Amino acid sequence: MKSVEIKHRSTSSKYDIRIGAETLRDFGSWVKETCGNAKKAAVISNATVFDLYGKTVVNSLLKSAGLPTSVWLMKDGERYKDLRSLNEALGHLSSERISRDDVIIALGGGVVGDLAGFAAAVHLRGVRFFQVPTTFLAMIDSSVGGKTGINTEFGKNLIGAFHRPTGVLIDIDALKTLPRRELTAGFCEAIKHGAISGKKLLDETADLLGRYKAGGPADTERLAALIANQVAFKASIVKQDENESTHRDDARSRKILNFGHTFAHALEKVTKYKRLRHGEAVGYGIRLAAHLSKNLDLLPQNELDLLNDVVRRAGRLPGIADINSDDIFEAFKYDKKSSGQGLKWILLNGIGKPVIVSENDIPRKALTNAVIETLKS
Repeated sequence: MKSVEIKHRSTSSKYDIRIGAETLRDFGSWVKETCGNAKKAAVISNATVFDLYGKTVVNSLLKSAGLPTSVWLMKDGERYKDLRSLNEALGHLSSERISRDDVIIALGGGVVGDLAGFAAAVHLRGVRFFQVPTTFLAMIDSSVGGKTGINTEFGKNLIGAFHRPTGVLIDIDALKTLPRRELTAGFCEAIKHGAISGKKLLDETADLLGRYKAGGPADTERLAALIANQVAFKASIVKQDENESTHRDDARSRKILNFGHTFAHALEKVTKYKRLRHGEAVGYGIRLAAHLSKNLDLLPQNELDLLNDVVRRAGRLPGIADINSDDIFEAFKYDKKSSGQGLKWILLNGIGKPVIVSENDIPRKALTNAVIETLKS
């Protein structure tokens, strides 16, 4: 079992991210250890994930923690991370009389984690919850850092809250049941971390991509190590900028974790959250941000080629050549990174050297060319 601790400077609180194999069976013991006064638990998941892991989790909560557990299942897909689903989740928590002393379990990928975490944040003004991510992307990104939220017609994650989990449990055996497309999405997010962290993490990610064969024991070991290093990197950023300060534009600002996400969120919005997995959209976002960085003479050609090559190794991405660039620019207006100084772009002044650049400092032609080239790819 590997463990990464996240401490919060503002509240002096902390929580652990535990990473290992066959950990779901002992999950109830950890819940009992950290939430001993809880009387009930509520699991929020979707049908696909719950069919695979729900019985194990519920049995563990009942036998090891003595917690009667109710279950609410949302529909599967980014487009269901909305106000309607949130209202239904809150209705379940209320009907089951989940109190502030009880606990909520988010069992699933990033969509489940974001919605369940937000429900935990607003139900009775805050209930403890655990993240139990079951996708590669959720393990290394969305389950870490306390961001929760839902989508609206105006854009992605524009309604949300910072609500830190009581703990995060990562069972790497869950990755054995993932379809290749979900692994591709997760690897794209891992490449994003490598691009802004530096060559060491990027090379480790690229090396695993070159060796990966689903289900192999040696690959599982490498995957566990990579997940731990990815989580540790994100934790290092989150620790010193917990709530993503709007006043920080330095290279350690939490905003740098949005590298590749400006274009990704625009793609998701214009395709109504139906065509691309979030990580797939991030794959395109990495290409766009890297291309724009090259257009601005920030990123050398060899490093642009390297990033494009590693993204290609992650797997085939759904086509986007039919998308109109004007629709992309319209979607940029609703990005949550927009401020009084305009949209903030996270670019690269080299691998491991993120920079935050205002759209006011980016020539329109440079951005337009990058968007058009990426849509063609």
